[in-house]
Amino acid sequence: MSVETESHTILDRALSGERLTEADALHLWRHGNFRDLGSAAVEIRNRHNQIDEVSYTAFRVVNYTNYCNVECSFCSFMDEVGSGKGYNLSADEILRKVDEALRLDSPQLFLQGGVNPDLPMSYYTDTLAAVKEKFPEVHIRAFSPVEVLYMEKLTGKSLAEVFEILKSAGMHSFPGAGAEILTDRMRDILSPKKASTEEWLRAMRTAQQNGLKSSTNIVWGSEETDEEIIAHLAALRHLQDTTQGVLSFVPWTFQAQTKKFKLRKVAPHEYLKMVALSRLFLDNIQHIEVSIMVAGKQLGELALHFGADDINSPVIEENVLRSFGLKSVEESVRFIEEAGFTPVRRSFNYVRGAKTDQGLT
Repeated sequence: MSVETESHTILDRALSGERLTEADALHLWRHGNFRDLGSAAVEIRNRHNQIDEVSYTAFRVVNYTNYCNVECSFCSFMDEVGSGKGYNLSADEILRKVDEALRLDSPQLFLQGGVNPDLPMSYYTDTLAAVKEKFPEVHIRAFSPVEVLYMEKLTGKSLAEVFEILKSAGMHSFPGAGAEILTDRMRDILSPKKASTEEWLRAMRTAQQNGLKSSTNIVWGSEETDEEIIAHLAALRHLQDTTQGVLSFVPWTFQAQTKKFKLRKVAPHEYLKMVALSRLFLDNIQHIEVSIMVAGKQLGELALHFGADDINSPVIEENVLRSFGLKSVEESVRFIEEAGFTPVRRSFNYVRGAKTDQGLT
């Protein structure tokens, strides 16, 4: 069987509803025509989402500290703990940022930061409680697996107990940040101090088993192998099989931030192929998001015709990456319309027509 024939056979099986194997995904990644993958991905997308609609959501990112002891090789955002060059935001400063977001029609907060060992557990809980008390309508998506694993060590409590403490304080959902590539070889290259693959997955499982819905992603474009890309996708699919707590998946590419990080430029056709492959392989994750902030507007628009159904925008304030994103609700609506779709606003937890999940029955 020729490579092309095998690719078409795999796509036919996917379209018939058969679950693709890791070997299938690896073949499509290496040999499949990206246009053929895109065509099949759109058909699958339309079976699980409204054909003519693309969703968007408005939220503010607040990076509460840039002190971090994890030292990821690709990150230019962090300052060394004890350097005196970084910052820790106070609760009042965070509340002012949330108030600004509400004035911009963005009642959702994405709260994240570095791993700062100088911050006590009360910093996290008091911050959540302050936002919850002053702005009860705001949905708080907070922290990351790496941050909560630090809290587990800080408190001496189980991870499940840590999540219950955070939920009681005001946390509503949990992002799958810090995944990058879920193989220990790549994690040792990218950040030896960061959570291992199993530690990251344990944090995600525990969060979702405790009622916190999550997003997931991949970040590629460095020294990862084709096999590691597929292993990453397979780990996320298995996570969703186990918990049913994954709301979405978004492909990201590494961005140039530090000179010491080995970066491989991801071509536009490779990005589109990732969008399509994720739609085909991640058959248990309903929503594939495109980050306009990373992909840019032109490539982001194309991705909506390769299997994505959401633009994960607009984002207010992002200190970690330079942004090519959409700056307002109006710009997001116009972008979707110009791409040929009907825009539908949604909440973090994918309630269509809602600006936030808080106060919903």
